[in-house]
Amino acid sequence: MEKLILLALAPVFLACIAAEAWYFRKRQPDNYSLVDTFANAALALMHQGSDALAWTLLIGVFFLVYRHRLFDLPPASLWTVLALVVAQDFFYYWFHRASHRVRWLWASHVTHHSSERLNLSTAFRQSLTYPISGMWLFWLPLAWLGFQPGNIIAVVAINLAFQFFVHTQAIGRLGWLEAVFNTPSNHRVHHARNPRYIDRNYAGVLMIWDRLFGTFVPEDAALPCDYGIVGQIHSYNPLTLTFHEWRAMFADAARAGGRRGLQQLWGPPERALSRVKPT
Repeated sequence: MEKLILLALAPVFLACIAAEAWYFRKRQPDNYSLVDTFANAALALMHQGSDALAWTLLIGVFFLVYRHRLFDLPPASLWTVLALVVAQDFFYYWFHRASHRVRWLWASHVTHHSSERLNLSTAFRQSLTYPISGMWLFWLPLAWLGFQPGNIIAVVAINLAFQFFVHTQAIGRLGWLEAVFNTPSNHRVHHARNPRYIDRNYAGVLMIWDRLFGTFVPEDAALPCDYGIVGQIHSYNPLTLTFHEWRAMFADAARAGGRRGLQQLWGPPERALSRVKPT
């Protein structure tokens, strides 16, 4: 289901990328780079293959949890669907926040943040290792609550599809929508490595979670976003972008040993022994 939804939207995504690249060709020529865009596309294809395999292997786990559900929710009800959209977005917030605060999860998520540009193609920059780091675990409570597994997969895809459109510098602030929804302005903050902006604005669709849990920061026109990560990778090799943090993390864990080694795996990323010098 997820693959069908994203595949159906692929022409829309590609058309938007082409339109944005044309828009910036004179206004901001360095906003797009062929090598960066091709790296994003390669990472997207690798991620899609991994994700398809993961859902094939794990869907049985979701149905097993669903058998022990707390509530019998009518899967075709409009209210059930709306509740699922909100609940999945809530769990997405905590997945996304954990992905910035737990190094094991960051090892996958850092791939998405590694580009020094922000454009619509950046949304394609995903890691094939998300199933290994455990992204799927954050959706299991939805099955336990009583949401049908097929619907969960569909809503996850819709949430990710929405997020494609916030990866742009072409759209300014959107008035009152900024307070409720994730917008390009809010998401530009999330992709910035400025100290004021780091680890902020984790929203998928609804900005209310960041406001409720104290992680919201508005974009400041006086503080332009500097995109990328604290220790820039400066690579377009999809394998380097996928595995560099995994290699560093396991090397740090082996070097530290014992309890300190476990802290390298499960502690916050900024405590890494091999943290790249900021550039």
